[in-house]
Amino acid sequence: MKATDKIVDTWRLNPSQKKALEKLKIFTIEDLLNHFPSRYSSPGNFRTIEQLTTNEQAIIRGKVLKIKIGKAWKSRRPIAEAMIADETGKLRVIWFNQPYLAKSLTEGEFVELDGKITGKEEKIYMANPEIRNSSNQPAGNSLFAKQQELCLIPIYPESKGISSGWFYYHIQQIIKNGVVNDITDPLPPEILKKYKLPSITTSYIWLHFPKKTEHLETAKKRFAFQEVFCLQAERLRHRLEYKKKESWKLIGSKKPVTEFISNLPYKLTKAQKKAIDEIVVDLKSEQPMLRLLEGDVGSGKTAVAGAISYLIARAKGQVAYMAPTEILARQHFESFIANFPKNVKIGLLTSSTCLKFPSKIKSEEWTKISKSQLLKWLADGEVSAVVGTQALIQKKVTFKDLAMVIVDEQHRFGVAQRSALTKKGQAPHLLSMTATPIPRTLALSIYGDLDLSILDELPKGRQAIHTGIIKPDQREIAYESMRQELKKGRQAFVICPRIEEPDPDKARALNVKAAKSEYKKLSEKIFPEFSVGLLHGKQKPAEKEEIMEKMAQGKIDILVSTSVVEVGINIPNANVIMIEGADRFGLAQLHQLRGRISRSPFPGFCYLLTESSNQKSLNRLKNLAQAKNGFDLAELDMAERGIGVLTGSKQWGMSDLAMEAIKNIKMMQASRNEATEIMKDDPDFKKHPLLKKIIADREKIVHWE
Repeated sequence: MKATDKIVDTWRLNPSQKKALEKLKIFTIEDLLNHFPSRYSSPGNFRTIEQLTTNEQAIIRGKVLKIKIGKAWKSRRPIAEAMIADETGKLRVIWFNQPYLAKSLTEGEFVELDGKITGKEEKIYMANPEIRNSSNQPAGNSLFAKQQELCLIPIYPESKGISSGWFYYHIQQIIKNGVVNDITDPLPPEILKKYKLPSITTSYIWLHFPKKTEHLETAKKRFAFQEVFCLQAERLRHRLEYKKKESWKLIGSKKPVTEFISNLPYKLTKAQKKAIDEIVVDLKSEQPMLRLLEGDVGSGKTAVAGAISYLIARAKGQVAYMAPTEILARQHFESFIANFPKNVKIGLLTSSTCLKFPSKIKSEEWTKISKSQLLKWLADGEVSAVVGTQALIQKKVTFKDLAMVIVDEQHRFGVAQRSALTKKGQAPHLLSMTATPIPRTLALSIYGDLDLSILDELPKGRQAIHTGIIKPDQREIAYESMRQELKKGRQAFVICPRIEEPDPDKARALNVKAAKSEYKKLSEKIFPEFSVGLLHGKQKPAEKEEIMEKMAQGKIDILVSTSVVEVGINIPNANVIMIEGADRFGLAQLHQLRGRISRSPFPGFCYLLTESSNQKSLNRLKNLAQAKNGFDLAELDMAERGIGVLTGSKQWGMSDLAMEAIKNIKMMQASRNEATEIMKDDPDFKKHPLLKKIIADREKIVHWE
């Protein structure tokens, strides 16, 4: 057995197992070794059924005797029941609101269940346990029975058709066959010695089968260091390569920036002015700029991007500004028209719309044009600035002299999309913008290959937003509070997790509010005296545009919507937002949604409605309610759940293990320092061929940004 051997050639797999491994991108023996446990169980948690007592967390193994799916008698919520038996007795198991889990069970199979024991002593049951297949081992003779010397038992991420037990058994076989002894360590020996890191062979054994907690933590540290080190080396290499190219250079003064700022109806903050100055310095260099503009919701990133776009347009360069949604692209297009002091030819390109400003007939208005005409004007340089969605990355879109690419809400775009736009010109300057706040020290480590500009203050006149968690019995109070604001002439958003009501007969049906039914209820029963609108992703672009136009004009008082309004929608008169099923949204998403009322000159009110009794979910909502700004929120949430929750580990192509380790600033700095030293001495990795291969593999799936 070798690390490069394919799994399908090593073991006999059934179709569902093959499909599951493909989904997890596990193809070789080495891939399997790199499928790390998501958590560990202590052998002390295992119980026989007769040993169980109420209010304890326990793990049991047994045979599935009976499965039943139905609905609770009073609440009518969907439930699933199973009867599990071991050699000491039988136990009732219940899953509330997730009956689909029971469908993964088969009568007669042996399973391992991890859950809380509840009920009265004479009639206990296990509630909502996690299911782990025991590879058809009888109760009392499981995979783990011979491993009592283990301090911790690994629990692996699963996929439909393959269980944690399967991974445990096969990884055990790999290590017994000595495969880990033949794997070359990608970290140089001097780094291992300097930071007292174990070899890769020892680390694999300690991570998969730890006999001591210290062994596990040391192995985690080693693999986290390795991953972050490789990421830093990859980024530094790409930065070095990109910086070798020649980019568009700004010649002349920044007078157009002064014109742009003086034309705005408000004053820029010191942070905005500083960011603009930093970008102007970059533009005067022949090297391409690589910069991230990070700012909280409503901090004025768009104004900074507008000032720079106007400067480049006046200097005869071209700018491509990519936004994540058609609504937001249209908003930026109109913002450019309103704020550019002199007529600059601007285009809008989305999948459904092509517009150009100014119109030949009326110079103060835009006009609709054909896509072919807009593409022609971009190719010959007639249009200086174009705002669009991912339609900008189509092959037919070309530029005469693309000076800068601006990516708004860059985390909303895929790797390939961001990369494709930068290839439209000869090493154009790149400005990525994000409203996902990250503490500065951490941002400098994560985005170490990008220059960083941070907008850490809000424009003057912005009012505080009062955020409250609303329980079901407080709903009427929230409605009345909203009504009082509407009577003052304000507007409101009501956000729902989904568009349609779920089919109650389907096993996966979740009891969450739907936009269409809420729209009907609010317009007919709760707020019949006000104008209520409906917005969601399935509507046609023209319909969405019409609704947003009515909202902007004040013709709609309450807009019921899905999270389609999450990014950038600007309605200054709206100062109330009610988020239904708030526990169903991610924390960063909730912060973005709350940001829809941050531009209002009036005091804002954000109501987080939840029916959840889960303490973790409620703590998350409390963090949102208590945080004064996005940076405070990032600190709170990172401390509780890790940075990956706020930003998404896929953003950097990093594992959960590395994302958690990122909180260790010293480790980040050390890995960056070591990567920098290697790049100085061996920029082509001739002395480090394995490191070169790892980076090449990462490049296939992760863009250097």
